[in-house]
Amino acid sequence: MKNIYFLSDAHLGCRALKHTRQQERRLVRFLDEIKDKAEAVYLLGDMFDFWYEYRQVVPKGYTRFLGKLSELTDMGVEVHFFTGNHDIWCWEYLQKECGVSMHYQPITLSIADKTFYIGHGDGLGDTDRGFRFIRSIFHNRICQRLFSWLHPDIGVSFGLAWAKHSRIKHEPSLNNGIGGDPAYMGEDKEPLVLYAKDYLKSHPDINYFLFGHRHIELDLMLSHDARLFILGDWITQCTYAVFDGEHLFLENYVEGESNP
Repeated sequence: MKNIYFLSDAHLGCRALKHTRQQERRLVRFLDEIKDKAEAVYLLGDMFDFWYEYRQVVPKGYTRFLGKLSELTDMGVEVHFFTGNHDIWCWEYLQKECGVSMHYQPITLSIADKTFYIGHGDGLGDTDRGFRFIRSIFHNRICQRLFSWLHPDIGVSFGLAWAKHSRIKHEPSLNNGIGGDPAYMGEDKEPLVLYAKDYLKSHPDINYFLFGHRHIELDLMLSHDARLFILGDWITQCTYAVFDGEHLFLENYVEGESNP
């Protein structure tokens, strides 16, 4: 079989980052390099820093990325897109225009003789009440409908501004070294680790858990037969996982040096 690729958290279009066009081109070059080796590509959420589809309008930009997704699916490569907490509001556009399969919740699937549990990771094991409250608002159908009444110039600008504030808050290098998400908190505190361990108790057949969201790179054995991967990001790390039919590896993409 050909390779299966997993990556997440590119946050394309983020107003808090410099050289976002360069970031998009790097991601597109990676996808171009793997297209002949790939059976499927799984994008595990937050590929866009903000995305909201009005009925007749989608956010401008991302043409290189969207074009490459379309090329992959036209070639017969499966592309699976999981919504994250920044691109919750992806509906039919990516599916109809780019041929992408959309996923709004974590899924379990079998590849070769391995069982995978795949999702973005937001809300899984996280007990932060503030985050869970905001997340419930973003997922609320009535709130989504009310937001759609805003003119796209206002709605998308507001969303990008909100996402910029969030990125600065969660990235200390953008905020004079202040704040930021915690580094890996250890097996006894990391929410996604705790969630996977608990889920494994009732689903012992899972071999691989794959998540994004946390912007950390992690490969952790949970049991003799189960491993957890957190995929890092495509802002600074350019990390991804690749499954060759027998083994799953975490890799870093370095242009001109790596061989994805």
